[in-house]
Amino acid sequence: MINVPAAYRREEAVQAFFIPFIATFRFLHYNTPMRIDKFLNCVNITKRRAVSEDMCKNGVVSINGAVAKPAKAVKVGDKITITYLEKEVSYEVLAIPQTKTIPKTQQSVYVKELG
Repeated sequence: MINVPAAYRREEAVQAFFIPFIATFRFLHYNTPMRIDKFLNCVNITKRRAVSEDMCKNGVVSINGAVAKPAKAVKVGDKITITYLEKEVSYEVLAIPQTKTIPKTQQSVYVKELG
């Protein structure tokens, strides 16, 4: 039988105990909702968060047919509609970004333009 110091046995026990919790936390973290004003800015639909906040305050942005306030949470599967003066653009939320901004080339990963 090999004599293993108690400190190593404790470390292994702690790792075995906490690793499932860490994996669960990461899974939940990626599915958390995000504010609509922040989401529009993150996925490069608007250039600045202040612009998206003003759009929400003025009733230009709606989620699933209901006018959205800036703090309204966006979830995967939601339909976002932006009503401009001459046209109306709809997006479907495919994923929630975890970074402050994403490259424009990655926009199709997070939203799909419906028309």
